[in-house]
Amino acid sequence: MVVNKEGQRVPEVTFRTRNGEDWVDVRSEDIFKGKSVVVFALPGAFTPTCSATHLPGYNERAAELKARGVDSIVCLSVNDGFVMEAWSKDQHAENVVCIPDGNGEFTKGMGMLVDKSDLGFGPRSWRYSMLVRDGVIDKMFIEPEVEGDPFEVSDADTMLGYLGGKPAKEEFVTVFTRPGCPHCARAKAALKEHGCAYEEIELGNEASTHTLRAVTGRTTVPQVFIDGKHIGGADELEAYLADYPRAA
Repeated sequence: MVVNKEGQRVPEVTFRTRNGEDWVDVRSEDIFKGKSVVVFALPGAFTPTCSATHLPGYNERAAELKARGVDSIVCLSVNDGFVMEAWSKDQHAENVVCIPDGNGEFTKGMGMLVDKSDLGFGPRSWRYSMLVRDGVIDKMFIEPEVEGDPFEVSDADTMLGYLGGKPAKEEFVTVFTRPGCPHCARAKAALKEHGCAYEEIELGNEASTHTLRAVTGRTTVPQVFIDGKHIGGADELEAYLADYPRAA
């Protein structure tokens, strides 16, 4: 049985994280002391619901959550540091800090360690989210204890609703970029400033110049699409966003 620990302090553990070629020890205190932190925990990196919905949802709603007093957003899973670092890069989850609870110490201390041996996973975290203020758990949203992997209440929209916000109208934004392009960086910064989540497609990595020309009729980057409408490059995007309301 999983445990609701509202009003209690989070467990004090040391997480073994990876930063490039280096091991970096991160303590609970480093994450939570003096901060308002949203944590969402899930069964495993690279698994379907976690990759398709749970992590992307928080990454996309980060600006709205931070506008309501959240200092950082943490994704936690009983995976090792190599896996969590690779998953974060694969998901382009730059608005979320992915923390590996490799030995399950934090998850066990939270009362959320469950046995998923039937899937070949071994001990893993139950799916939940929580708001932590200066190390004390303010609110928890715990998925119902039913068979399978329910995903009903630990999503970003539920947390945003608790904080007094309403999800903005979802817009689908795609940006074609090239590594090292300063105008691409300017376009992405403008989108972030206005609270717009976006999908990035890098030429040479995920697409070719031929693909870009076939889709946009142009060969320069960035090229931005919003809800299927071709906006253009960085200058055209900034003009488009001039009357666009920033995230509240």
